[in-house]
Amino acid sequence: MIYRDFKGETISLLGFGAMRLPLLKDGSGEIDEDQVYRMVRYAIEHGINYFDTAYPYHNAKSEIILGNALRDFPRENYYLATKFPGHQIADSYYPEEIFEEQLNKCGVTYFDFYLLHNVYENSIHTYTDPKWGIIDYFIKQKQLGRIKHLGFSCHGLMNTLNAFLDQYGDVMEFCQLQINYLDWSLQDAKAKYEMLTNRGIPVWVMEPVRGGRLASLDEGARTRLRAVDAEASDASWAFRWLFRLSNVKVILSGMSDMEQLIDNVNTFEQAKELSADEEQMLFDIAESMKDSVPCTACRYCCATCPRGLDIPTLLSLYNDMRFSLNFNVGMTIESLEPEKTPSACIRCGKCAKICPQKIDIPEAMQIFSGLLEQVPSWKELSRQREEAARKLREERKAKNSKESLD
Repeated sequence: MIYRDFKGETISLLGFGAMRLPLLKDGSGEIDEDQVYRMVRYAIEHGINYFDTAYPYHNAKSEIILGNALRDFPRENYYLATKFPGHQIADSYYPEEIFEEQLNKCGVTYFDFYLLHNVYENSIHTYTDPKWGIIDYFIKQKQLGRIKHLGFSCHGLMNTLNAFLDQYGDVMEFCQLQINYLDWSLQDAKAKYEMLTNRGIPVWVMEPVRGGRLASLDEGARTRLRAVDAEASDASWAFRWLFRLSNVKVILSGMSDMEQLIDNVNTFEQAKELSADEEQMLFDIAESMKDSVPCTACRYCCATCPRGLDIPTLLSLYNDMRFSLNFNVGMTIESLEPEKTPSACIRCGKCAKICPQKIDIPEAMQIFSGLLEQVPSWKELSRQREEAARKLREERKAKNSKESLD
């Protein structure tokens, strides 16, 4: 197993993500707990010592299942990370209540790593609002030793990431980003990684295989990879591409079965970095997967738009959405004022006339609006998750009350 140092901690480069745990085959959507226990044991026996979960994963059950699976092992043998759900749309945010519940669900007295979940265009206001005192509370928990390291994850735009770090970069010890050889350009991950590195903030990687898309390539791309290494899985190429990023300390993988776990462990046995030609091959494959409009962000269009739309940013999000219907894009759009979204375009055509790349921007905005309608509302998803979490809390309180009476 490859390990990297973080402030004196020796952490496995491969982290066990608990967002996509194996499910029972009966179609119920419930977690296959027996398989999770086997996978956690295999992971620890093969050198993985970093385990990552979050409050809303698997309808608020991931923390419980992962905590149960880890109880068979000495607490000092693994690092446990979870996250505060300030990114979810709610009427109120009480960090103390959630934090105590998380400790109870995981069966621990402290978290090695604790993250603010998804600092993005909407949630940054929640996290920084003194009304809730979220960051101050978690700084206090770190001082008390109940959190060893405090950080955050981010699906936001570059300016949001910069703004958050300008305010709280001195207390955030690490940042979890979506990085892979496709999003290196598609989501501007390269610029975000370099900015964090320049600020001296270590990086954790999420979505290294882009939700499975880079682990199951089309036949043409797979043929190119097999010609170089007939035995290597598609996923292994994506992981090895990340090995060269020295500021990356953890690469999280949401493994859904034992086969994926074994393949990943084999990949992380040694730091076999890619050659320059192999890197270029992956970038070529990434380009072939895109269906992008060629916006260069010259911003000539912005000066002509009567609605004042940030057209380059919208086109960048549109390209991401064209690749796959994307919750993260939906979250970003929902954070905008209604008059600044793609549907606000009045199709006057002034932008298209001045565009050096000859992009039909009004048509792109119309298509983008249609794609967004196919993505379930993030607000509704947040409401559903919060409702599931509320029911779980009530069930636990009722159980505890019954046990105290007994």
